[in-house]
Amino acid sequence: MTKKRPVTTWDEMKNIKSTAEVLIPSDPLDRVLGQEEAIELAKIAAIQRRHLLLVGPPGTGKSMIARALSMNLPKPKQEIRVVKNIENSERPFLEILDENQVHDEDSIRAESVGKIMDPEDAPVNIAERLGYLCKHCKKYSAPTDISCPHCQKSKMEVGQNSNPFGDIIGQLGGMLEAAQVVVGKERVHATRMINGAEETVVFERAGDKIRMLDGKSLQKRSQLLNKSNQKVLIKLNRDPFVLATGASETELLGDVRHDPYGGHEKLGTPAYERVIAGSIHEAHEGVLFVDEISHLGSLQRFILTAMQEKRFPIAGRNPQSAGAAVKVENVPCDFILVAACNIQDLEHILSPLRSRVIGGGYEVLVDIAMPDTPENRAKYAQFVAQEVTMDGRIPHATTEAVELIISEGRLRARSDNQVNALTLRLRELGGLIRAAGDIAVMNGDSLITAEHIRQALKRSRPVEEQIKDRYGSYMKGMSKDVSGAQKETSQYYLGNEHSDDQMFN
Repeated sequence: MTKKRPVTTWDEMKNIKSTAEVLIPSDPLDRVLGQEEAIELAKIAAIQRRHLLLVGPPGTGKSMIARALSMNLPKPKQEIRVVKNIENSERPFLEILDENQVHDEDSIRAESVGKIMDPEDAPVNIAERLGYLCKHCKKYSAPTDISCPHCQKSKMEVGQNSNPFGDIIGQLGGMLEAAQVVVGKERVHATRMINGAEETVVFERAGDKIRMLDGKSLQKRSQLLNKSNQKVLIKLNRDPFVLATGASETELLGDVRHDPYGGHEKLGTPAYERVIAGSIHEAHEGVLFVDEISHLGSLQRFILTAMQEKRFPIAGRNPQSAGAAVKVENVPCDFILVAACNIQDLEHILSPLRSRVIGGGYEVLVDIAMPDTPENRAKYAQFVAQEVTMDGRIPHATTEAVELIISEGRLRARSDNQVNALTLRLRELGGLIRAAGDIAVMNGDSLITAEHIRQALKRSRPVEEQIKDRYGSYMKGMSKDVSGAQKETSQYYLGNEHSDDQMFN
């Protein structure tokens, strides 16, 4: 097994063979490269439950910061349920359980299962009455076998189902099995003496096994039956990170499913069973991450209300649906909002929402590059190790390959007018690493080498660059890719070809 070590400077990286030896930090926030200010504020947000607005171009680690922040939060402590309201079924009650109550109920459920045993271990008369034991040859078989597979005689009792043709049932065994006819009883009651007291015991079928429920198990099962008219809306054991990017109104705020029978007591589905939580509710005690938040438009105001009140009702959102009459009040949604957008989209975020973030959190302009120092070069090596580990299908990279990735990082930083810097547009660099890894895998190589990186640089070029190399300009490529009829009918190509070529050259 490869021994891993922390790599803090580039000189330390030169002493190892590949990124397989680079130790990846255990704190997810320490895996984010270069965004020191954002990371510091994210750590504060995790402890103090503050909101964050991350502003910057795609691929600079905004979603990674949000996910890492959620992994620094304590585990959720509440489970939220909706309970049937007998007096008014369209206004289900809300029940909030803490972790001790949930664990106690899990213990009750575990004890209510009883003891599972083989039919051979059950009392003979019980196995026979449940249909596992043939009364003729005393051999065991499944209760779905109408006739005993050993003696071919009917396992059905005389008079069972008041059938006057019991003598020929054995001959029709196959047909009856196909019709799912089952011999014996589904459950049998018996008694036994425990410490001088008589106790009721229930035996019931459990597939090819028999379940025995003693007095304690029956009591626990009865306790669970009292909780049957409820639905778990938000589980205790859940992911504290909820992605709501591009969510619809229903996905964001919850809904009540339609019932064609209008929630009829006997034909329809009860209202409480049709309640669906939204992302704002699922993020309770966790992180609600909304990338490109400006694209949510008017839905931002609902997020603002949920942030202010920390509660938001769930109601049917389609006025033509039977769910429109159902509403659950005061559903908890105490979340940390981590929103992200590009600089040009700032003006499309609601001013009250930004005010709420500033009043209870921080706005951060993320960096697009970091200084080209030995320490930051070592962080690039850590980044390569993380990408390889996360992908899971490509090999680690040699030190020479990492050096070439660093050179590419400097070039890309220069295109952003950052001198003596390394780019933090790491999503695109991650694509370069994967492309090089794919080449290594196809060649049967155990490590990504510098040559694999060079080949990947050619393959991973944006398609606009490929078009320009092949046709001379982007617009000439477009003109080659359309038919003559399209050129004649499209105003876009009439009189614009030369001027647009000059613009793209």
